[in-house]
Amino acid sequence: MAGLEARLREVVRGEVRFDVAARALVTMDASNYRRVPLGVVAPRDADDVAAVLEVCRAHGVPVVARGGGTSIAGQATGTGVVLDFTRHMDRIVSLDPETRTAVVQPGLVLDRLQEAAAPYGLRFGPDPSTHSRCTLGGMIGNNSCGSHSVAWGTTADSVRELDVVTGRGERLRLGQGWGGAPDGLRGLVEGELARLRTGFPELPRRISGYAVDALLPEKGADVARSFCGSEGTLGVLTEAVVRLVEAPRARALAVLAYADEGAAAEAAAGLLPYRPLTVEGMAADLVPSTAGLPRGGAWLFVETGGETQAEARARAEAIVRAADVVDSLVVTDPGGQRALWRIREDASGTATRMPDGSEAWPGWEDCAVPPARLGAYLRDFRRLLTSHGLRGTPYGHFGDGCIHVRIDFDLLSEAGVGRFRRFSEELADVVVAHGGSLSGEHGDGQARAELLPKMYGEDLVALFGRVKGVWDPDDLLNPGMLVRPAPLDSNLRFSVLPRKPVDVAFGYPADGGDFSAAVRRCVGVAKCRTTSASGASVMCPSFRATGEEEHSTRGRARLLHEMLAGEVVTDGWRSAEVRDALDLCLSCKGCRSDCPVEVDMATYKAEFLHHHYAGRRRPAAHYSMGWLPVWLRLVDRTRTARLVNFLASVGPPAALAKRVGGIAPERRIPRVATETFSRWFGRRARARERQMIRELGLEYEEPFGRPVLLWPDTFTEHLSPEVGMAAVRVLEAAGLTPVLWPARRHPVCCGLTYLSTGQLDRARAVLRRTLDQFDVLGSSQAVENFAPLVVLEPSCAAALRTDLPELLHDDPRAARLAASVMTFAEALERYAPDWVPPALDRPVTGQTHCHQHAVLGDGAERRLREAAGLTGELAGGCCGLAGNFGFEKGHYEVSTACAEEQLLPAVRDAADGTVVLADGFSCRTQLEQLAGVRGRHLAEVLAEGLLKGSSQDS
Repeated sequence: MAGLEARLREVVRGEVRFDVAARALVTMDASNYRRVPLGVVAPRDADDVAAVLEVCRAHGVPVVARGGGTSIAGQATGTGVVLDFTRHMDRIVSLDPETRTAVVQPGLVLDRLQEAAAPYGLRFGPDPSTHSRCTLGGMIGNNSCGSHSVAWGTTADSVRELDVVTGRGERLRLGQGWGGAPDGLRGLVEGELARLRTGFPELPRRISGYAVDALLPEKGADVARSFCGSEGTLGVLTEAVVRLVEAPRARALAVLAYADEGAAAEAAAGLLPYRPLTVEGMAADLVPSTAGLPRGGAWLFVETGGETQAEARARAEAIVRAADVVDSLVVTDPGGQRALWRIREDASGTATRMPDGSEAWPGWEDCAVPPARLGAYLRDFRRLLTSHGLRGTPYGHFGDGCIHVRIDFDLLSEAGVGRFRRFSEELADVVVAHGGSLSGEHGDGQARAELLPKMYGEDLVALFGRVKGVWDPDDLLNPGMLVRPAPLDSNLRFSVLPRKPVDVAFGYPADGGDFSAAVRRCVGVAKCRTTSASGASVMCPSFRATGEEEHSTRGRARLLHEMLAGEVVTDGWRSAEVRDALDLCLSCKGCRSDCPVEVDMATYKAEFLHHHYAGRRRPAAHYSMGWLPVWLRLVDRTRTARLVNFLASVGPPAALAKRVGGIAPERRIPRVATETFSRWFGRRARARERQMIRELGLEYEEPFGRPVLLWPDTFTEHLSPEVGMAAVRVLEAAGLTPVLWPARRHPVCCGLTYLSTGQLDRARAVLRRTLDQFDVLGSSQAVENFAPLVVLEPSCAAALRTDLPELLHDDPRAARLAASVMTFAEALERYAPDWVPPALDRPVTGQTHCHQHAVLGDGAERRLREAAGLTGELAGGCCGLAGNFGFEKGHYEVSTACAEEQLLPAVRDAADGTVVLADGFSCRTQLEQLAGVRGRHLAEVLAEGLLKGSSQDS
């Protein structure tokens, strides 16, 4: 291996990596399979590809081409050298709107091509649900389709010419009329014309096997088309000429509701004469919430197009009239359509969990039958599931007869794997009996190639082997796929994981307390690898900043998987590779909500750091910022805030403090409040009491509204007490009585800073002390009497609502406290529903706090802003400061890159008079330090409106 690596470094201009992290990151794709490669090469051009193939052929090492790594059948994994095209060979070489063609490199993400074609009214027809991260090379390798295949076909239908390099280094330009065919291919085909004309089923989604029938003379002897779907086993793609189609100027989405999936499946084929753009189906057991959908048990998403919105709507309404439906909905608003499509696109992830939370897996992900046979096939499929005691939730491209499904196979035990094999063999028979294809979109890979003789017969499968021999006589390219395949029940990625639960600190309630199960959540659909944040989404800011797989949620999950396996990452919790990958995780928790399977990398990071630094010295930032509540309370007790602020503003002392504390030198140390929020609250209460006594000459008990207990979070208490002051004024104006937690007598903390730095023993101690303080105040009665517990800092509210009960899962008090936590807006909405906020009538900009987005939700905040006349949407993404992250040395560039993605441009582009909202202290600090803008908590904006309103009244 050393000789192989050295030789590759000599001849390749791109990156050559044989290190532990690089290999661990590509052991898996989105399938059930795992293979450990020798190394990874990111070629810069076709010359690099040819050089890699020459070296690997000389060393007898196989080569696997990999794009986005979202393949579901295992074909993007291998034991040799993996070619990663996403780093350098990811460009649009040219785009010609006149001929409606584009020349693209294999690592180009589909959405980038769509964005480039859109200004010309064009698009690439096929669009898998992974369009934001899948690559054109991967789509060509798998002959991908997507939801619009009823209108624009498969990827093969959109390919004109392909540049490939064969295993022996021959460079070919594939096209029609035998263009670019390797020597021997034409003679082989012409000797098998009868078999090719009769051996392939006619259906729109026949993806399995090699498309050798595309070489028939009556089909134009299209070598490029026959290459599509070959899964990297015939040659390595270096460039492609693809056809673009005209995009409809307007679209409408008809959502047709049926009683069940069977009725929807039976109806799908009957809609095809209306020439829809999509006919997608899904059932209620796949939808987390049916809100926004017409009533029913299953739905068809039927999209129509037109030159005008009226034309598109008319076509959709015609389909509704023709369909026999329970209910229906026609949506023309683009935002509403996107929201509905997200439900469908997330299905590949949400289907990996059954309604009861148990795991489900691919393997029989995308069989296809003739559309008219779909209803009957689904009934037989359901019967087979039941006979094996299995469950699955079918969904997919009903108009093309293609069904996606994840099934709750037990792939951890020998008996479960045996059942997986038996079910696979029997289902293959059912598919073939209905005239179908084992693969209707994602390719055969290891999952189905072994069963191809059931579909094609031994003779035609033997012909596939001869075709492979013509293209790749050395079996260099992706061996074990399609031809001479590995058994479908070998190389399972779960077999290497520990069988006993790992000793961990968090409870992982959604995963049965098993950290391995939590890590298994990542199935590789790679929604975290999107290169631009869309809408309010957050995940994964560090990947978008660096473009490195190891800084994506999936990459980190893969490294944790390999850490548990112990084969590639061999030093367990002490692993430097895992530590370095997690170092740039912002703990934004975006993946907890944006990942379809709710991977919670912030929790996994805290868990890892807890074990990694057990008994060892931690980074300085863990002591300076991890223990921030302690240092700030010390400043308060010693009344040294002014001195601290002075020293922090003077060059040499500030530089020394930052160096000692592990703080980025580019950062300014935030000012500490000279009067804490609790001191202000107490002083104000005493002043009001004295005033009442003076005015009335006796003690007067002020009428109380509903009491709400304010949580004295560290940031509001010591760094931004003005937020707390504003909240008090607004809550009082709404008829509520704010009561501040008596922090001086009963100190409490949410443990956030300890959690984010992985100091879980300390966090547990702090949180137990917090729970004990509730006991002092009367245990659960105190919470009940003062409910809600209003937390003004979103990150602290999120820590109390989720981290507290997950870390102290053995303490029932934790769940009770977590249930009482509310945000400022939630408290107003629930306990002062009739209160009318001041009419501010101003536009807003800013960013929803990432923890608010991921854990708390911002529905109440949106409604409160609307009631106050604050118009406009807040940006998604993450501000990049993320608590201690942006302050830590070495994180400044990534921190600023995250801010530049959405937050800072939104603020710069805002019109004069726009209110900049930022409920989180980190967000406000980032705005101040990078843009010189003061962001404000919603409570501050409302309090200011109240003050102006009272001034006008007087």
